[in-house]
Formats: sequence, structure tokens, C-alpha cells
Amino acid sequence: MEYPDNIGINMYKWAKDLFPICRSLTGQGVRDTLAYLQKLIPELTIESINSGEQVFDWQVPDEWNIKQAYIENETGKRVVDFSDSNLHVMGYSAPVDLVLPLEELQQHLYSLPNQPDAIPYVTSYYQRRWGFCLTEKQRKSLKPGNYTVKIESTLTQGVLNYGELILPGETEKEILLSTYICHPSLANNELSGPIVTTALVQWISSLVNRKFTYRIVFLPETIGSICYLSRHIKKMQANIVAGFVITCIGDNNDYSYLPSRGEHSLADKVALHALENSVESFTKYNFLQRGSDERQYCAPGVDLPVCSVMRTKYGEYPEYHTSLDNLELISPAGLQGGFNILQQCILLLENNHKYEVTVLCEPQLGKRGLYPTLSSMNEDYTDIRTMMNFITYCDGNHDLVDIANKIGCYAINLIPLAEKLYKEGLLRKT
Repeated sequence: MEYPDNIGINMYKWAKDLFPICRSLTGQGVRDTLAYLQKLIPELTIESINSGEQVFDWQVPDEWNIKQAYIENETGKRVVDFSDSNLHVMGYSAPVDLVLPLEELQQHLYSLPNQPDAIPYVTSYYQRRWGFCLTEKQRKSLKPGNYTVKIESTLTQGVLNYGELILPGETEKEILLSTYICHPSLANNELSGPIVTTALVQWISSLVNRKFTYRIVFLPETIGSICYLSRHIKKMQANIVAGFVITCIGDNNDYSYLPSRGEHSLADKVALHALENSVESFTKYNFLQRGSDERQYCAPGVDLPVCSVMRTKYGEYPEYHTSLDNLELISPAGLQGGFNILQQCILLLENNHKYEVTVLCEPQLGKRGLYPTLSSMNEDYTDIRTMMNFITYCDGNHDLVDIANKIGCYAINLIPLAEKLYKEGLLRKT
């Protein structure tokens, strides 16, 4: 089952709705984002964990919220204003209300000399600081003098929120889909992950006779996955057979793959097979180039079979972590492509049975209408050869993806053939 092409248009609309929200590890922006997603997937539950709670080697930070922030020059003109872009304030900035000379203010300003039109995304989650981010052009336009700086924020005991959804299947064995909701107005790095995941949830919910149970989480990156693992690690280790971190999945550029730490999990096998057979090209990274929540899911002692399938990988495009990662960087077609590749990974997982032929020697396919009864030099036997090659490796030891790799075809295209042979009684699932 596939969604129509307009799912990309729907996802892009969700991105436009969510883009203005100021998200961080904690706070109202996270709750507003989860509330929006909950309208699209009502089964989503919003959970919380208290500030200060110990989670493995980490501690849940205080909750951060911000109302306004600005820098004014001596004439009262606001030269930097949070209301223009929520990237203008360093994430988790402590409250401040001061008058400073430019020389002192410069110590709290962040810009990118090599990208003079971009506002950088800068945070200080675990040490109290304050700061403003601005374009290099804005910074160079500041004239000597005194500036009023105000950040109206709060850092208080509160909660860290995350969203969770469990979709039961025929077995307790699970597929994990994990995405994050902790960045402000960044389109590909932030919003593409949760909105593609939301579309996948809607599609998975429609699947009849799901084999696997699906564990889907919307978390603040790093500390969120650590919190979640601290609560669920034993069950996840017992049940998860494959998982994907979903991020940077909405631009129009190349596809990317980052393996699990072990590199040979079922998730890795399926992801590589789907990419090799359904997209023109992709970039293969190694685990040393990790950077998202696979760091937690694949950590020693956790060792979950989790990899990442992306469009352009985080850190590999110039707009990354800047205001240039905006709604122009993603597109309906880019989001649709991201959705399609992950949908195919899930279809492969759902149908990746091991098959065993039920007769000795080659089955008599002609009497079942599966083989031509008249030989001809003009006949195209490609499909017949594929079917015979497929049957040849149905020995109960090879799964569908193994066989597809062996005979040089895409396992997605073998699914209807396998079902046909299964219904004819020529195959059994082992």
C-alpha cells in the first residue's frame, strides 16, 4: 500500500505550521509541537520526566521558556529581535537586562564570517550563559556605543516532555522509529523528521495484519533518548529487532545511510537493500560519523539495532544549523522521497519471511498456470527466470532480502511473487 503523491504536500503544510515554534530540550515549544502532532495522530501520548531526575550519567535539565529578547542601540532601535527569528537567541539563555558597551556585548554575540547572511543556531544547555546570534552583516553594522540587552526567559524546575506511540502487531517483536523535536525554526534538521514520522504512523496504522509492533517516539535529541532508555531499556532490548532514527529527510538532494554500531543488523540490511534498489545514488557513512540519537541506541550495553536513513546527512550541507535551513530547503517532493524510502524499509521488514519450498526437485509450475506450456524463441523468460531463481533459494535458511541480494533483484518486487507461490501451497513460511 502506498500513499498518493500529495502526502508530500500535506507534510509540507505541517512543516509550515510548525516552523515558527521556538522549540528546545524542554518548555512550551515542545508541548505545542507535540499537541499539533497529537491532532494528526490522536493515539500519541505526551509523557514527562521531572527536572533534576538522574538518568544514567545525566540529569534532566531545568525547563526553559522565553517570552522576548532584543538588543537596542542608543536611539532605541532594536538591532536584533527574537520576534524576527527565534534563532536570534542562544538556546537556554539565562535572563538578562543590562546596558553594555559594544566591546563587552561582542563577547556574547555569535555569527558566521563565512556565511554573512546566515544566523547560526547556538545553544548552551548545561551551563548558564546568555547570548545573541545574528548575521555577520548585522554584526558588522553595529556602531560603537552602549546597547540595551534584554532576554526575558525563565529557567525553573519543570519537566522534559516527549511523545510515545505503541502500535501493536501480531508479535511483540518491535520496530523502533525515533525522531526529535528540540530545535527551533530549522526545517530539514528539525521538522522533516517528525513530520515524515507522523506520515509513516498514519500509513502504518492503516496496515492490515501488521507482523511487528511499532514503538514510535518524538523526543528531545540526546537527553530525550537517554531519558526514554532509562525507563524502557529492558523491554526495548528484549523486543526491538530493527529501528531507524529519522532526521534530515526532507531536502531535494542525495540520500544518506549511517549504520548501526554493529553495521550488520536487520535494520542495516533492509536499509542498504532499499537504497541500493530504489534511489539513483546515496552516500554511505560509517558509525564514526554519527551525530544523532543512534549514539544512545547503539551505545555499549544498550546495543539496539538502529541505523539512520536520511536525505542529506546532518552537518553535510552548508545550511545546517543556520537560518538558511528554512522552508525553502525542504519541499513536498523531498519529503515524499524521504517518506517513500522509509516506507519501503518497513514493507521489507513486514514481508521479510524465510520461505521453504514444499516439494522436492522443481515444482511443476505449468499445471498451476505459472509457467508457459509452449516454448518459443520469442518469449521473454525474465520473469520466469526470476521466479525459478527465487524458488531455488527457498530452503528455509534465506530470508526474502537475502534471496533478492543473491539473485540480483529488489525484494519489494518479490513480495507478490512469494505470496502467489505461498497461496499455491508451493512455499511455507518458516
